[in-house]
Amino acid sequence: MSEFWRGLRVTVTGGRGFLGRRLVDQLRRHDPAEVFVFGSRDYDLTRQVDVERMYADQKPDLVIHLAARVGGIGANQENPGRFFYDNAVMGIELIEQARVNQVRKFVQVGTVCAYPKFTPVPFSEDDLWNGYPEETNAPYGLAKKMHLVQAQAYRQQYGFNAIYLLPCNLYGPGDNFDPRSSHVIPALIRKCLEAVESGADAIMVWGTGNATREFLYVDDAARGILLAAEGYDGADPINLGSSYEISIRDLVGAIAQATGFTGRIDWDTSKPDGQPRRKLRTDRARDRFGFEAETTFEEGIRETVAWYRASRRGQPLAHR
Repeated sequence: MSEFWRGLRVTVTGGRGFLGRRLVDQLRRHDPAEVFVFGSRDYDLTRQVDVERMYADQKPDLVIHLAARVGGIGANQENPGRFFYDNAVMGIELIEQARVNQVRKFVQVGTVCAYPKFTPVPFSEDDLWNGYPEETNAPYGLAKKMHLVQAQAYRQQYGFNAIYLLPCNLYGPGDNFDPRSSHVIPALIRKCLEAVESGADAIMVWGTGNATREFLYVDDAARGILLAAEGYDGADPINLGSSYEISIRDLVGAIAQATGFTGRIDWDTSKPDGQPRRKLRTDRARDRFGFEAETTFEEGIRETVAWYRASRRGQPLAHR
């Protein structure tokens, strides 16, 4: 364990969420003085008065900002204003009050949705500003992107140590499986398992299947964020990814196999594909703080399916 964390008071926003729970579990193994985790009923991070109160109560040395208003393509299309406002104002207030309260370090976790729609593949951090994000999630992506601008501006004017990370799409045990707001992997796992249980001979999937995505297992993402918090103090944004690109068509096939669904896949081509391709360059994370993904895609899907199966029986599996 690193000595970096010993004696630190650490606030993790979104610490009860999908990624947050895994990060907090890993963080506590490093023996910080305090780890503060809370919900929106404790502090509404879209309200300045609550953000001020949170800092006054917790007095953190380091803040890891994971809290976000998120969802899949459908949720982004239905809530562009809410996704923009809530995400933008949370980060802006948290960074500003961190500066006012002289927090030693602020770790802002952004999103791959900040990249331009037609970014050259693999996505390099240097291409982040070379175009407009994919339209279905642009308000969310741009809101989170403004936190990079704020972090760099505060570093320049105030000497404030804020770093900015860009994880690709996450997945794993404990993900959100609500069909109204889930991302593609949990949505497909649920759809396939429900088809198996009901005896359905086909499932419907949005888009053409031609778009590609890169996925990062949640435990790897948590480890990468903690490595960056400990070992990186620069102004440049940093990608966190697995370097494994898969088409949605192949993804559906892999999930069908993992869940035992053998029926027909019908494609609703009236629905959007989202960004055509996503694959990150990950050499900057490797070179600057030693992060590389460890979980293979096959292993991650297997564990996610097993967890969701068990949770549907009322017996959730622990993460490894």
